[in-house]
Amino acid sequence: MRVGMVCPYSWDVPGGVMAHVRDLSEALIEDGHQVSVMAPAAEDAHLPYYVTSAGRAVPVPYNGSVARLAFGFLSAGRVRRWLAEGRFDVLHVHEPSVPSVGLLACWAAEGPIVATFHASFPRSRALSVSAPVLQTALEKITGRIAVSDAARKTLVEHIGGDAVLIPNGVTVGRYAEAEPLEGWGPDGGVIGFLGRMDEPRKGLPVLLDAFTRLAPERPGLRLLVAGPGDAGEVLGKVPAALRDRVGVLGMVSEEDKVRAYHSVDVFCAPNTGGESFGIVLAEAMAAGAAILASDIPAFRKVLGDGAAGALFTTGDPASLAEAAAALLDDPARRAGLSEQARQAVRAYDWSTVARDVVRVYETVTEGTTGVVADEAPRGREGSGWLAGTGARVRDTVRSRLGGAP
Repeated sequence: MRVGMVCPYSWDVPGGVMAHVRDLSEALIEDGHQVSVMAPAAEDAHLPYYVTSAGRAVPVPYNGSVARLAFGFLSAGRVRRWLAEGRFDVLHVHEPSVPSVGLLACWAAEGPIVATFHASFPRSRALSVSAPVLQTALEKITGRIAVSDAARKTLVEHIGGDAVLIPNGVTVGRYAEAEPLEGWGPDGGVIGFLGRMDEPRKGLPVLLDAFTRLAPERPGLRLLVAGPGDAGEVLGKVPAALRDRVGVLGMVSEEDKVRAYHSVDVFCAPNTGGESFGIVLAEAMAAGAAILASDIPAFRKVLGDGAAGALFTTGDPASLAEAAAALLDDPARRAGLSEQARQAVRAYDWSTVARDVVRVYETVTEGTTGVVADEAPRGREGSGWLAGTGARVRDTVRSRLGGAP
């Protein structure tokens, strides 16, 4: 099957949706399908052979984070050309309600369109602002997927309709074994964190507070932090006497990310909300890490109500410190959680998840002739309308959400 896949967020900036698109695409290719991905990317970005750049992305506030999106005439033209040349059997758009290339692709395409909804949030000013224009694109979607119950609920409440529930995937074998990073554990006293250090909802300040409470009584306790952000700002939130016990790696390669999971005794996910699944948990589970996570619905679901990882009260440093101490002092429990995690994560292996996605493709493509580029979307002439309307959505969302460069 020839699949056109669209990622709304910049390919050269790590993120959960980008990783999902990458791993799904590679799983489909490995299974014999032809996949081409359209995504925003810097002109000098190193891209896999199957990715086509939609142009440089710009930062826009979205869902408690800063998303890097691509819109405008250049992106619209590249999307239309990619569709015309691809001759796809199915178009698969991720987060089609986000004002980026996925929305442009929906406007420009006619034929079988599948959409995956990733985000979870109680309300969305972005969607309420742009809903009338979005509807012309979203009504073209013929198959819908949600990665979690939370994402499905967001879809139902904010956009309407329903979706097949197919979870995020993880390439389990990629994480199963690795050498620890030089100078790190596991040695009975290492807590780890992986995520955007400067994004409040990832919860690093909660973990730093808990570490500051625990470290004075535990001379061997260390904290390993990896992910995009300012190392100086992170260390500045830790008392000077404890800073030499905090390792801040910054952004790491895929290889070092796997090694980081194998370098800790307790992997902590202190996220405060806005997560619909928790791909970082699935990766840590595949690595066999003993996990300690905040008790948000998405994490509780992935961890089987605490069977495959311990939970603490969301946003509460004292609760985190108490739970971390209990795990560090109980090697047998850590080993038990590790084994449960390895068992549970098998349900999320891409070898299983990709087959479920293909079943959706087969359903929407039955009796069709494939995807074509619509030369005049909804009766309006030319790509100028497409690019101009997209720009208005982008500018409206920016202004209502507080602006972005």
